[in-house]
Amino acid sequence: MDDTELRTTVLKVLGQVAPEVDLERVEPSEDLREQFDLDSMDILDLAIGLYQETGIEVPEQDYAQVVTVDGAVAYLTAHALH
Repeated sequence: MDDTELRTTVLKVLGQVAPEVDLERVEPSEDLREQFDLDSMDILDLAIGLYQETGIEVPEQDYAQVVTVDGAVAYLTAHALH
């Protein structure tokens, strides 16, 4: 997957985790927890959804790296199997 596909995947999963979020208004570099009042369970669900969509596991100690769209894309890119 390239960056565009990964960004689309991250937004898709975010929309599943938090259907009330307007995906057009997401600031990619801002913390999703602050933008949309997501809690730790939402971040867990995001990590699980990313795994289901990409096959890339996000362990709990790495959750802080995927709390922004840009961070999630960078994390997935860095951990993708080539």
